[in-house]
Amino acid sequence: MEISGARIWITGASSGIGAALARELADRGARVAVSARNEQRLGEVAAGRMTVVPVDVTDRAATVAAGAAVRAALGGLDVAVLNAGTWSRFHVEPWNSQAFADHLQTNVMGTVHSLEAVVPAMLAQGSGRIVGMASVAGYRGLPGSEAYGAGKAALLNLFEALRGSLGVRGVVVQTVSPGFVRTPMTDRNRFPMPFMVEPEEAARAIADGIARDKAEMVFPAPMMLAMKVARLVPVRAWTALTATLARRGLHGGPSRRAG
Repeated sequence: MEISGARIWITGASSGIGAALARELADRGARVAVSARNEQRLGEVAAGRMTVVPVDVTDRAATVAAGAAVRAALGGLDVAVLNAGTWSRFHVEPWNSQAFADHLQTNVMGTVHSLEAVVPAMLAQGSGRIVGMASVAGYRGLPGSEAYGAGKAALLNLFEALRGSLGVRGVVVQTVSPGFVRTPMTDRNRFPMPFMVEPEEAARAIADGIARDKAEMVFPAPMMLAMKVARLVPVRAWTALTATLARRGLHGGPSRRAG
């Protein structure tokens, strides 16, 4: 697709990948609207050249209203980048069901609310594009990433299903599955994060993937290969590996917090 002139809404755009992607797409000539909870940081990202629509995606009604506000400000919507998400390490002792639910509420239901904000209008116009943020952490279970990984696995399945159900109605669905990206959230991690990339590199990869109509964007390449291979590892072998990681305290998942 042609990015220049496209009307694009990005959630989770106050920092990290979302902020970098907003700048990248604006640099490429897109008309960009940015959303997240922190209006001040959104204003800094926008720098006077983007539409700012603050919203907490865990609030269904507010998210639907934000989608309408974006369409009104941009005169319509061509692309929705659903990037808002959260990460924190999950501890099996003491078990915290609320912490698990909070992950799902932001990462899964926040995405579902954002889909409700854009899908009906896209179906009505018979065109549009949804770029959904998942993660390679959703490919296999990792100790410490039980809540985050479960939500990202759900999103991988959701976007794959939507690619079929919406594609026949003219709405393109693309999935983004990053590895480790340097953000304020990953800065606090205390476990190895191989193949780390800067948010600007991630933004270029996503923008290029949008332009090239790639169904799936996984980066960086070494992480993509490692996690694709991980899918093929037998269950017993994977369990032995992850048990070793857990004993050494080397657990967590590719992560970032946006919006």
